[in-house]
Amino acid sequence: MNLHELKPTPGSTKNRKRVGRGMSSGHGKTSGSGHKGQKARSGNSLRMDFEGGQTPLYKRFRKTGFNNPNRKHYATVNVERLNAYPDNTTITPDLLLKDRHVSKAKHGVKILGNGELKKKITVKAHKFTASAEEKIKAAGGTTEVI
Repeated sequence: MNLHELKPTPGSTKNRKRVGRGMSSGHGKTSGSGHKGQKARSGNSLRMDFEGGQTPLYKRFRKTGFNNPNRKHYATVNVERLNAYPDNTTITPDLLLKDRHVSKAKHGVKILGNGELKKKITVKAHKFTASAEEKIKAAGGTTEVI
């Protein structure tokens, strides 16, 4: 095969539109721009997002962030706050709400592992971090996922 023998695949190339070459060409006179109007004038270069003067879509919406409508918001409590309860207490989200360790539990309560636990307690919550679970069990307590 030589360079002069190479040809494009049939149907892959088209002849370019030659406008303004007489009425019989089908693209004469107005050269495919129609009669009058902004797009018929010379120097016409409308942006792709131009909406005729209406505020464009990209300006109508805020530019930053994303709010996941399915996100779960857990009220968080550190392990050290559980020292406020006596030994062998069963701690539930309702008890934490009543004692104001949590202001509101939208989708539940999550126990975090910050601090030291010195009491043997049973904790019932919706979620636990690995370190929190470890510290509760190390103190002789138990965890239960609701």
